[in-house]
Amino acid sequence: MSESTTSIAAPVIAALDELRRTQSDVRLLTDPADLEHYGRDWTRRWTPAPLAIALPASIEEVQTIARWASAHAVALVPSGGRTGLSGGAVAARGELVVSFERMNRVLEFNAVDRTLTVQPGIALETVHKAAAEHGLIYPVDFAARGSCSIGGNIATNAGGIRVIRYGNTREWVAGLKLVAANGDLLELNRGLIKNSSGYDLRQLVIGAEGTLGLVVEATLRLTDPPPASQVMLFAVAEMAALMRVFAVCRRRLNLSAFEFFTDRALHHVLAHGAQKPFDDVSPYYVVTEFDAADEAQQQAALEVFEQCLNQGLVNDGVLSQSEAQAAALWRLREGITESLASHRPYKNDISVRISAVPAFLDEMQALLAREYPQFDMVWFGHIGDGNLHINVLKPAELGDAEFVAQCERVTKLLSGVLARHGGSISAEHGIGLVKKPYLSGTRSAAEIDLMRGVRRVFDPQGLMNPGKLFD
Repeated sequence: MSESTTSIAAPVIAALDELRRTQSDVRLLTDPADLEHYGRDWTRRWTPAPLAIALPASIEEVQTIARWASAHAVALVPSGGRTGLSGGAVAARGELVVSFERMNRVLEFNAVDRTLTVQPGIALETVHKAAAEHGLIYPVDFAARGSCSIGGNIATNAGGIRVIRYGNTREWVAGLKLVAANGDLLELNRGLIKNSSGYDLRQLVIGAEGTLGLVVEATLRLTDPPPASQVMLFAVAEMAALMRVFAVCRRRLNLSAFEFFTDRALHHVLAHGAQKPFDDVSPYYVVTEFDAADEAQQQAALEVFEQCLNQGLVNDGVLSQSEAQAAALWRLREGITESLASHRPYKNDISVRISAVPAFLDEMQALLAREYPQFDMVWFGHIGDGNLHINVLKPAELGDAEFVAQCERVTKLLSGVLARHGGSISAEHGIGLVKKPYLSGTRSAAEIDLMRGVRRVFDPQGLMNPGKLFD
């Protein structure tokens, strides 16, 4: 027994020893280094204190763990790549972490249904490669593709950089297998395209952050690769021009992505090794990807740039002429999160309707300029679908607690602005622990009561990822 488990109640320790003795196939870790590693996610705001780490290799082992946990009233925290930014995978109160890193395989490809059935611990990038082997794509994509897991993507209904064309994760999940809190195995939707036989529990589980059960298998829909594309980077002089540039691009081009970032974001990415795109600095930048399979589409892109330039919406632009150049332009956007990691940023992941973006941006910019005059702020996001990421960088001389307290005060104000514009405090990162105090700004009291009721039906003892979403 490690020192980290000495504060856990003796009956729970005895029950864990019993699980180890009677279920030798279930791999358990209790070394302090393992508890720390598996007990946290990218938030780094809570001290990890799990009971132990279970690493099942099969659905049957997950069922065994769930039945044991139910019998001994031990809480479970599901764990994938732990790239979450809302504390959804944190285990800080003696929970048993259920890591799916050993359940990381492709189980089946169905050529007729064009589906890929996978285990929850598989990395998103591995899914992309598996789909490509069959001439197809799984279109959900974002910068953490190499480390995030499909189970985690499902838990938060992850979106990413191509939502504007393909939508969020839920559009691409044809079926799920879920181990319920009592150990029962539920098959949700079974890959059907049409299914009007009652409630679609599959969609309820997607975005539930592991609070309704443990996803142990997912059947993903695949689609045809898009036509040849190009990437264009704009330098934009004013925030008010961002959505006007989007309108021009959406009207003339078949968009796959429309992303923006600020000059501060570019500063950090360049310091991290990216190549400078323009000689002069602009306050905002847009990177957009669009179909360019023929001469007409390529000409349309040039005309879009000329129109935006002539109308004074952009200062400069560059159009990719090769895959390498397209990758270099995308790095300016996708490299932001990594370039900020050492600064330990406080993150907001918010969304509003696309039509509400201009008015919301005006009010948000005024709020943040007033409340954060002393902090380096980095904005970026999927502005084509109304999703913005705000990163507040911690000054080296400021203590963690004081920094978080200042940021949370502003987040409360930001939540009020979002409520006025009908927005959400969490676009794609989930609520977890971080955003729990602000859920009422996005959901009504009646909705939250119903969600609590649903959770009690699935998990009467409250053992599935407790404390996440709401208490």
